[in-house]
Amino acid sequence: MSTSLTIVGRSSSSFTRVARIFANELGLPCDLQVVRDLGSLEARDYGGNPALKVPSLRTPQATWFGALNVCRVLARTAERKLVIVWPEALADPLLANMQELVLQGMSTEVGLIMSGSSSAASETVHRAKLKKSLENVVAWLEEHVRAALAALPPERDFSYLEVTLFCLVSHLEFRKIMILPPDADLVGFCRDFGARKACLETDYRFDP
Repeated sequence: MSTSLTIVGRSSSSFTRVARIFANELGLPCDLQVVRDLGSLEARDYGGNPALKVPSLRTPQATWFGALNVCRVLARTAERKLVIVWPEALADPLLANMQELVLQGMSTEVGLIMSGSSSAASETVHRAKLKKSLENVVAWLEEHVRAALAALPPERDFSYLEVTLFCLVSHLEFRKIMILPPDADLVGFCRDFGARKACLETDYRFDP
């Protein structure tokens, strides 16, 4: 059934999953328009986004680019009003740095995947730096995740930080970029947060 909201992205994309989790939590049905070829250089294939990135959100009024933009629009649109902690509310340096590094990690992982998509991909200085950057980020997140989660406002329904952290860590395993030990705090967080209905119904998969 067609709806008035369409997310342009991919079921295998961590950034797209952020938007889909928000839509699910907010009770907003959204169609998914799959971007078939991430190598496309045509903005129209990405919902009109000139940066050639996913996701975009198409509404009857406009098209919105980027996961955070999309999530804000979904929250404003929904009749279900939830207590969501947005990035600008993270005044504590631990939480602010956590959010920044999660988003950096998500972008770095995409860069690694895209630069290694060719069978002829070589271990360039750029790829080596991306790998080390991602390793450093994940190590920092693992060290600080318990304290960061404890510092979030307890009265929240959820936070943008939690959704993006879940999408990053679970995507690392999905794409076999990095396998964390089962007793890692990040793994425990993903296990607990991933039990939410919104996470179970947006599981990563490769679109046919």
